[in-house]
Parts: sequence; structure tokens; C-alpha cells
Amino acid sequence: MSQFDPATQEYSPDIAYPEILLNLGERGVSGGRSLEELDSVRKEIAMTKDHKTTLLLLAAIISLFVVALSRADTVPVPPGEVGAKAALDTSVRHHEWVKIALPGTEMKLNTFVAYPERKDKAPVVVVIQEVYGLTDWIRAVADRLAGDGFIAIAPDLLSGKGPGGGGTEAFASRDDVVKAVRDLSAPDVVSMLNAVSSYGTSLPAATQKFATVGFCWGGAQSFYYATAQPNLSAAVVNYGTSPPQEDLTTIRAPVLGLYGEDDARVTTTVGPAAEKMKELGKTYITHIYKGAGHGFLRAQEERSGANLEASRQAWPATIEFLRKNLQ
Repeated sequence: MSQFDPATQEYSPDIAYPEILLNLGERGVSGGRSLEELDSVRKEIAMTKDHKTTLLLLAAIISLFVVALSRADTVPVPPGEVGAKAALDTSVRHHEWVKIALPGTEMKLNTFVAYPERKDKAPVVVVIQEVYGLTDWIRAVADRLAGDGFIAIAPDLLSGKGPGGGGTEAFASRDDVVKAVRDLSAPDVVSMLNAVSSYGTSLPAATQKFATVGFCWGGAQSFYYATAQPNLSAAVVNYGTSPPQEDLTTIRAPVLGLYGEDDARVTTTVGPAAEKMKELGKTYITHIYKGAGHGFLRAQEERSGANLEASRQAWPATIEFLRKNLQ
């Protein structure tokens, strides 16, 4: 803290703003709350009663944006849908396709696996598809998660349900895929995710910690899976609706929810779920990004930059959350 010099009637150069900036650096500017952070800076600096408040405020503001830029550089964002195929084609990480048996049936899930480059064992993240099935974009997200240090596993939940016993790729149109995904029952989805999670944590290079990350329809499934799987370590919900409140009582894993502001179909379910989770003493962290729409991480080029900005904030928040809860 700064110290007052009676001789000069001024505060010493040993002022408090470096500590303030350090704290802000640790908090970062994730969650779309930079204005709140700036207001916090103003109040904290004002409390120092330093005669250089104006300059310090300016330094603090600059530091916030430096933190944001540095995080954007150190935590790369997955490509949008347009760049997904190219990202997969140029990735240096090991990818493979596996068939995961579904207990009690003869079905096998066609599954994409991306491995990180690390010398120790890695936690597992199950990537749950959008309503559009297992696409290049979902696989590119899995590749990016591997780049962030996780074994990422993306199953095709339409395996065996397409024409000729195929999966997503076998359907004639996207509309057909959407209909087939919407026809999947919650118990069947849970059974498939259980099989995938069990497979992942049994890999020689994996730890026993596992999480789910879902998008759109898959975001809702990620949240619901947390109600059904007590061993889940963490769940990330990207613009997916919340489960019925009565189902939230069984959740043990912390949940992170990331939403676009202009997505009322989804966001109207967030408040009630947050209130119930708080009442139950469970962790549910939510961020709603200004001006962003539904599917912002896939459609980064849309909505005049709002989706891209949301992606740049949401992805570092995702990685930070996963690292914290999967260590």
C-alpha cells in the first residue's frame, strides 16, 4: 500500500496500483464484464487516495486490454465453421477414428479422438455435437481441445441410425440430420455418453477425470448429463437450454454456461436454473455475451463481430474452467 509523507503532504511512490493490476490480471476480462471491471478499477484506485489517480486509472484500463489480448494469444480459439476443415487438415495432433461398443446392444459408436502432445496423462473431454450431428466443425473443436492439453473425444450419436446403418454422413440433408438428432431419447444419449466416457478414461494416456463440452442441442445434453452421471468432473454448456429444475438436485459436477445475449429461447432458462442451483448449493457459473447470437462459436463471422468477441472470451473461460476442475 502507499504511504503518506508528512513532509511533502504527498503519498510515496510505493503506491497500491501494481497490486490492483495484478488482481485484475488474475481475474482477466472474461465473461463479457469488462465494463464492470473498469468500474472496479476506478473504485479501487479511488480508495488509494493517491494524487496520481488519473494516470493510474489510465494504466489500469490499458492493462485490462493487454490481459485480454494476451489471453487471446495464449488460448487460441477454435475455428468457425468456415475454417474447420482447413484446421483439421493442417493440425499436427494425432487423430484417430474408433468404434466404441454400446453395452447391451450391438451398436458401435463411430468416434473421433484427438490426442494432446504432452508427456504425462491427460484428462478426457467428451465433445457433444450440435443438432447438426458430428461435423467437421465439432471435430475441429475436439482438435483445439487437444491443443489445450485434453484427450478430446467426439462421438457420432447418430451412429447406426442413418440410411444403410450409417451415421451423420449417411443422411441426405441437414434437415434429416436435425430430425434424427431431435428423435434421440435422453436415456439413450446418457447411455452413449457413459460408454464414451468409460472408453476415454480407460485409455492408457488418460487420467480418471472427465468432462463434457456441448454445443446447442449438445449444450443441453451436457447440462442434462451432469444430472445423470455422478462421476462427471465438469460440464460446459454452450448456448444449450437448462434441464427441468427438479432434475438439478442430483448434479454434483460444477457447470459452466456460456450464452449469447440475443438468444432468448435459451437464456430465459438460465435465470431459473441459476436460482435453483444457488438454492441447492451447487456451482453454476454463467456468462452472457453482449450482442452475440445462438451458435456464436461456430458462426464467428456473423453479427458484426459480436460472435467473434464472444468466442474470444468464452473459449479461454472454458479452458480455465476445465483445467481447474480436471486437475
